[in-house]
Amino acid sequence: MFLLHRCCVFNRMYNSQTQACIVHAFRQCESFDNLLQAFKPKPYRSTMAKRTISSNAAALNEDGNTRLKRVSIEGNIAVGKSTFSRLLRQTCQDWAVVSEPVSEWQNIDNGTSKETGASPQKTTFACMSRFKTQLQPPPACLLSSPGTPVQVYERSVYSDRYIFALNMYELGCINSTEWAVYQDYHSFLVEQFGHQVELEGIIYLKAPPEKCMERLKRRGRPEEKTVQLDYLYKLHEQHQRWLVDRSTEIHFDTLKKIPVLELDASVEFQTDAAVQENYMTQVRDFFQSL
Repeated sequence: MFLLHRCCVFNRMYNSQTQACIVHAFRQCESFDNLLQAFKPKPYRSTMAKRTISSNAAALNEDGNTRLKRVSIEGNIAVGKSTFSRLLRQTCQDWAVVSEPVSEWQNIDNGTSKETGASPQKTTFACMSRFKTQLQPPPACLLSSPGTPVQVYERSVYSDRYIFALNMYELGCINSTEWAVYQDYHSFLVEQFGHQVELEGIIYLKAPPEKCMERLKRRGRPEEKTVQLDYLYKLHEQHQRWLVDRSTEIHFDTLKKIPVLELDASVEFQTDAAVQENYMTQVRDFFQSL
């Protein structure tokens, strides 16, 4: 959380050139430790920005409208996002899926999961890695597709804030000052990167917490051994408030009325061909409606 505090102080105290350096440092860093070392004013020359601008230009129709659609898959821990992502990849070549950087998180504090870690530093790292993931340019084959290409992310910078960070605050894992600083910096980054991190839609995989716990135990990730059913219930409630009840306070206009496709993930769709076909039909219709 020291990092967030430092960045927000920069945001309030320094001019736009220094703020640009903050964004540049974030874009160039490969790890949390490198990010801490990078916050020193330097000329703003972002190669990622150039690549992203070029990619965005390639994703435009002749009338200037964006062809590339960006969608996130949201849902509880062990709800089936990875399995669903593999199904998307197998269904259509116009759908590119960006997986969560699980291997990076597994290396933090000897494997402590980013979803169960209660320290502000882990919250910060997860936030940074999600931003980095969403800022990666789409693959060239996707941009050259004659159809309507869709970039799909396993979770997003928005679930980082409105699910996990908010849940940590409500559980008392971070205090009100740390929560305020996190929100301030998160908003700053979203505003800086603008449409590059915007979403056109969300796929919500919904399953009872008990089913998620069953799948969590079955996959047996070492970093998830300490996850309790009560914690999964809290995350389930956060998803319901955000994506179903729409009662979570949202701070970005494009996110307030974003289309959501809710799918029943309580069934074992990994091996049920009929359920898979039904899912993909709904997904295809959803993508076409965006």
